[in-house]
Amino acid sequence: MEKDNFVIRAMHKSEVDIAINWAAQEGWNPGDCDALSYYCADPHGFLIGLLNNQPIAVISAIKYDTAFGFIGFYIVKPEFRGQGYGYQIWQAAMAYLSGCNVGLDGVVTQQDNYRKSGFELAYRNIRYEGVLETAHFKNQSQPDGATICEVDEDLIEGYETQFFPAQRARFNLQWRAQSNACALNLKKSGKICGYGVIRACQTGYKIGPIYADCAQNAKALALALISEVEKNVAGPVTVFIDTPEQNSAAVAVAESLGMSIAFETARMYTGKFPDLPIGQTFGVASFEIG
Repeated sequence: MEKDNFVIRAMHKSEVDIAINWAAQEGWNPGDCDALSYYCADPHGFLIGLLNNQPIAVISAIKYDTAFGFIGFYIVKPEFRGQGYGYQIWQAAMAYLSGCNVGLDGVVTQQDNYRKSGFELAYRNIRYEGVLETAHFKNQSQPDGATICEVDEDLIEGYETQFFPAQRARFNLQWRAQSNACALNLKKSGKICGYGVIRACQTGYKIGPIYADCAQNAKALALALISEVEKNVAGPVTVFIDTPEQNSAAVAVAESLGMSIAFETARMYTGKFPDLPIGQTFGVASFEIG
């Protein structure tokens, strides 16, 4: 696509870091090693807009399969906003996802603009932030009838599948294999009943995803993940969790840890809202790709 020396194409693998760095400048606090995981999700789904061969716009349009996709990293460099470049790369992303039910986590102020493109609000996601020390929660860190352990690779794919509208095993494997990440399971009677990942971000650490069969187990899992970070970090740990607001138990867990609201996003879809176990979703993996 070319107009007025503006060209939109798929990013090369090495260019995904441009989107990560611009997201950091926007205050979105991406993970330090997220780029490879995102690229694994869809190597063709990251688009870059070049004006006179200089990058001025980015967007991700992750096509998980023919039925579901997710939009993220929609950023235009500030000095080029309001000139139509963002609309052009948006159109290219939506064309790539044509035929899919498309999801996104957008800033609340842009909801009306997203509605014009066919998106409807499903619920809000709330980012909670806190400075935590697990020593303060010793009496609250025991799971209910479950054991916290390393990830069981033989069982985890089947467990994770229920929490996302499409298969993304390759992404999930890379997500927990990041060099700056730790992943843990909860198991009960030989079955997984909880799962979480914590990873280093531009600021602090983010827990996501975090799934559990009950609030007590979700809290125990979160504290266990933070405890793993504490082994290598002196002092309190700055932690973020992105919780679905409609899961009141998830909100209660974040608040019981002394965390407070940092900001929120609008989870929206172009088609039918996926039937997912929101009541067991205590933190989403990523605002950028779902």
